[in-house]
Amino acid sequence: MELRTPVSIITGFLGSGKTTLLNHVLADPRMAGAAVIINEFGEIGLDHLLVTTPAENMVLLRSGCLCCTVRGDLVETLADLWKKRESKSIPSFDRVLVETTGLADPVPVLRTLATDEDISPLFRPDTVLSVVDGVNGDAQLDAHEESVKQAAVADVLLVSKGDLAEATLLENLKIRLATLNPGAALLQAVKGHIDSAVLFGGAIWDPATKGAEVERWLREDAYATAHEHSHHHTHDVNRHDKHIRAFSLRYDKPISGSGLTAWLNMLAGLRGVNLLRVKGLVNIEGRPVVVQAVQSVLHEPVELERWPSDDHTSRIVFITRDMARADVERTLALFELNPGKPAGGAFDLQAYQRFVQMAGAFQSKI
Repeated sequence: MELRTPVSIITGFLGSGKTTLLNHVLADPRMAGAAVIINEFGEIGLDHLLVTTPAENMVLLRSGCLCCTVRGDLVETLADLWKKRESKSIPSFDRVLVETTGLADPVPVLRTLATDEDISPLFRPDTVLSVVDGVNGDAQLDAHEESVKQAAVADVLLVSKGDLAEATLLENLKIRLATLNPGAALLQAVKGHIDSAVLFGGAIWDPATKGAEVERWLREDAYATAHEHSHHHTHDVNRHDKHIRAFSLRYDKPISGSGLTAWLNMLAGLRGVNLLRVKGLVNIEGRPVVVQAVQSVLHEPVELERWPSDDHTSRIVFITRDMARADVERTLALFELNPGKPAGGAFDLQAYQRFVQMAGAFQSKI
């Protein structure tokens, strides 16, 4: 049973409506147990004053952008929240919501949650929610690489201001987002209003997760649609997402744990900056195992109790930057992924988790 407290990241470019959404979410009685961390870039923080929630479980980080200088502050803040909850000096909380600045890269936050030796035993990364401005989102994606990356690594893409956007503009934005990140749930909010239950809890951590939920999380079929869109829609050469590719790979034979570890180690260590998102359901010597990564942040695998369907092939979906499908396929030939005939090649979960820690530490130094 997973005992670590989930941490969800609410990201999105400047003015996209993150604070409006956060207010709506916190007004939902089902989210009453949420602690909130708000990051602002600058000496004077204002957004926290606009959030209507009890102050005991709210923390404002103002010393810099969360994706760089505040990472140490985030560790200290989470540790402090944990201690205060244990001592009952603040109301109990069952999840943490982190609202980043509009210019933040969510990946270093995920890396901290996955690899920090003090925090990772207590907290785990959950949903990455990216709010996209329904009116200005298309232009922001054209002009700012940060907004493209925020969308590419998200589990949930939430289009805001749907009541203000022109219908054709809104539809084109949704097509663009679905092409950029086919695996994300694509939702729309009007004035920040949306069912909070569909926004969080999307990460696959429970080994008893039902098969249909795993299939929805992977959304392999959506990558074929995205491939079609990429060929039928001509992108402006100035668009940042012209460098982004979304595709899926299948591997028919069972995979050895050691082979998978070596392959992911190589990808994360050498091409981690190009791997915006990786999700997979893989056949580890007959057993269904979920793997996922965001750049060099490799989450520990989750072994499911049963296969979600009769399809036992390994399926891995990728969102990459300046890295073609053929580049990834060629790397498969470098490693012996098949378990082979000798016994004793079982998937070593502890060894893989140690590798996750080392890969994250390695990537943070290059």
